[in-house]
Amino acid sequence: MSAAPVSGQIPLWLDCDTGHDDAYACLLAAHDPRVRLLGVSTVHGNASIDQTTFNTRSILEAIGKRDIKVYSGADKPISRDAVHAADIHGESGLDGVTLLPQPIAPTATETDCLGAMYKALIATPAGTAWLVSTGTLTNIGLVFQKYPDLAEHIKGLSIMGGAVGGGFTNAPMGKVKGEGERFGNWTAYAEFNCDPEASHFILTHPILRSKTTLIPLDLSHQVLGIKEVRQTLLFGSDDPLNPSSVDTKQTPSALRALFHQIMTFFAATYAEVFALTEGPPLHDPLAVAAAIDPTIFDDHHGERFNVDIVTEGVHSMDQTKVGELGRTKVTALPPGEPGCRIPRGLDLAKFWGLVESCMKSADKVTPMPKLSREELEKEDIFHDLV
Repeated sequence: MSAAPVSGQIPLWLDCDTGHDDAYACLLAAHDPRVRLLGVSTVHGNASIDQTTFNTRSILEAIGKRDIKVYSGADKPISRDAVHAADIHGESGLDGVTLLPQPIAPTATETDCLGAMYKALIATPAGTAWLVSTGTLTNIGLVFQKYPDLAEHIKGLSIMGGAVGGGFTNAPMGKVKGEGERFGNWTAYAEFNCDPEASHFILTHPILRSKTTLIPLDLSHQVLGIKEVRQTLLFGSDDPLNPSSVDTKQTPSALRALFHQIMTFFAATYAEVFALTEGPPLHDPLAVAAAIDPTIFDDHHGERFNVDIVTEGVHSMDQTKVGELGRTKVTALPPGEPGCRIPRGLDLAKFWGLVESCMKSADKVTPMPKLSREELEKEDIFHDLV
């Protein structure tokens, strides 16, 4: 018997490789009142599968959602070796964070991650559930291969991944020493969340392609965690883009301090690796936001695309062997023809307002202990205030 959404809520399953930006995706998925979070699965990517699973459980603990079950998924791509993003997220996937609580709830005892995803999603009324991916696409590719009827059943698939380049947007894409400007963040051509075979399968799927929203770097690099935003999120504000709206002498909650640490570390690595000094692009929560409120995004009057992924090359940390492996190639379709939705812009005020709203909700239920201003100063929380 189908489980109906409570009070019209959106049933949503989140698949992630929890690093710094995935933490914000978890926050939105778990605390937006329009969402009923069915479960969370983890995948290799920013760090090893054991580490991304631990990080996910820790973030859910911090935001007062330890009851959400976490299922450990694929530890490597479908047919390639795993690579991790230690230069951006550190060896743990959440380096630079001292306030992260230890998770209390264990990983789900059910070991069939794909089966858990399928059971939860197929139990919802047809055409209501969203599957959101903020990590490597291995679990997503495998679940639709194993359960082909799921593609027709869900309402939508929202993916943070890919990089189009070629002036698709005017977002700052970053520079790497010795290479100059580029549009990929794993290679000069490719975005990191790419299991090439899984990505190709999903983005060329005859049913899924028209149900998919793709959030590429060309969009996420418009959403920078600039100092003004970091300040307003630390102290709380109904006007997240206006730092003068907050009293910086008040003591922020431990939860806000934790998420401030998360974004501050992310800012430092993006400045060092990609020369993006204004702030880090907050990629992953955009994929959640696209499922919750598509009106935040600008898709240029409904334009749609064919998307293909380059699968030739070696999946390796040695960039000389990779070639264009994982590159996202898009072709605009004639008006009215179904295809993948790739927004080119968004309403920043609405997006940051959504993050602030979810932070307020999490602050009411977090089990994190209250910390004094002096204790937070010891953690160097206030060093980069505007």
